Amino acid sequence: MSDLTKDQQTEFEAAAFRRLVKHLRERSDVQNIDLMNLAGFCRNCLSNWYREAANEAGVPLDKEASRKIVYGMPYEEWRALHQREASGEQLAAFEVNRPKE
Repeated sequence: MSDLTKDQQTEFEAAAFRRLVKHLRERSDVQNIDLMNLAGFCRNCLSNWYREAANEAGVPLDKEASRKIVYGMPYEEWRALHQREASGEQLAAFEVNRPKE
């Protein structure tokens, strides 16, 4: 890694996160199951990681609040507007690729 200060690293990571969230909001045509099948994470994962980081820092943040940060609207509203029924092929791929706990 280059000679970044801790503050610079944090600033750049935050900028990358904001850009990723903006990109995901703009690409509402990309379904969460597609993200899971291709990348192993989705918008819900990202919101969970955000919530976990907040909670670890002592900042209470619930599931719906963290999802609203990632989705840009309440999750149920996003689902109603953008989520499509997963195809049999998508579901089969998810079963093969899903994270093992």
